[in-house]
Amino acid sequence: MTSAETTTSDGTMTAEGRRTALEVIAAEVRACTRCRLAQTRTNAVPGEGHPDTEVVFVGEGPGQTEDQQGRPFVGRAGDLLVRLLGTLGWRRQEVFITNIVKCRPPGNRDPEPDEIAACAPYLQRQLAVLDPAVVVTLGRFSMGHFRPGERISQIHGTAAPAPAETGARDALVYALYHPAAALRSSDVERQSYDDMAGLPRVLVDARARRAAARGDANAASAAQAAALPTQPDSPADTASAATFF
Repeated sequence: MTSAETTTSDGTMTAEGRRTALEVIAAEVRACTRCRLAQTRTNAVPGEGHPDTEVVFVGEGPGQTEDQQGRPFVGRAGDLLVRLLGTLGWRRQEVFITNIVKCRPPGNRDPEPDEIAACAPYLQRQLAVLDPAVVVTLGRFSMGHFRPGERISQIHGTAAPAPAETGARDALVYALYHPAAALRSSDVERQSYDDMAGLPRVLVDARARRAAARGDANAASAAQAAALPTQPDSPADTASAATFF
């Protein structure tokens, strides 16, 4: 494939270029032996979704079902995430979904700091390719990667600028509880629905912020003036079949 087919005239990636770059990263993830999790996994779980999305969801790590299928959020927590997205009129194939660590920690234990560090370059590269407007963190380990030193009980449902070193340039990070936590607590589940309802407004704010940061005054003004429709715009311009990486 030529560079002309993977980049536009201003040097930005086309959808096909992003898809190809994500596939390269996914292949590296599936062959990865950087940490001990490679010794116990069935399948690595690179992530999946729409290469043109503006919204990336980042969880903590694959569970048993995800480890078996090689796909993120396909168990009970994934079912709840789909329902949460559905309240916005969004579908999972219109966003991108991945995790802080790409292999299942044995027994679904918490990921260790060195395991998170080993996987961090993959996530950084995925975000650099996708260039999302919003990164939605699911759970405290994902939140801690983007908003270190904070507590999820205090900041869920709030947004903050993404650190540049995470790869999410000019993005906002929006903190949500992990769907698995919502399955264990009706209070957390109710709060998760409330927090998800705030995501479209965060997306509008993020569009304006990144347009201003990139010197597009007209786009920034339009984004700031935009009123959310009754059914919020999808995070990808066009829906397509899910893309698996």
